[in-house]
Amino acid sequence: MYFVTKALFFPPVEEANEDGILAVGGDLSPKRLLLAYKSGIFPWFDGDEPILWWSPEYRMVVFPEEFVVSKSMRNILNRNIFKVTFNQNFREVISNCSSIKREGQEGTWISNDMIEAYCKLNEMGIAKSIEVWQDDALVGGLYGIDLGDVFCGESMFSKVSNASKVAFVSLVKRLKDENYKLLDCQVHNDHLESLGGREIHREDFMELLKSKR
Repeated sequence: MYFVTKALFFPPVEEANEDGILAVGGDLSPKRLLLAYKSGIFPWFDGDEPILWWSPEYRMVVFPEEFVVSKSMRNILNRNIFKVTFNQNFREVISNCSSIKREGQEGTWISNDMIEAYCKLNEMGIAKSIEVWQDDALVGGLYGIDLGDVFCGESMFSKVSNASKVAFVSLVKRLKDENYKLLDCQVHNDHLESLGGREIHREDFMELLKSKR
């Protein structure tokens, strides 16, 4: 395992251990975070731990051209229950992702330092959000890193039923319309699988990440 120094460097992703951890330490500066995402690496750690940098062997992704909206979700979208905006209130979205209570989790990995780091990336036009509104209240959303042809999803939240699904579907539709190669969802979970995500090997992910659109 590589210990990150002040040098702006990450080892090859193939050197990650069997759990997917590639490196430890470093900082959350915009340059380091952008290098990480462009290199197929993402930070994920508890607030009281050193920064852990990950590149798992199998990556959860969504290919926009393969994505099919379920009949039940189409019905929800057609009812116009929600209003969706893009990148209008990034700080509120990431703050809600940090504070929302999740089943099976005691706390959050989105610390205040993480919030400030990604808000800086948002100011630079790199981190972006999707907001879902109901009666002028923010009830769901997600955020991630926009690499131009790959969107790296980070976290989502929902205060009412289906709000995060609406954010997800709206994002994938936008990525499809703008010819993005894929939505990176990082690691498998059942919710993402139900939304159309599937795992691909790290080698295939890196080829897609590095290839020119």
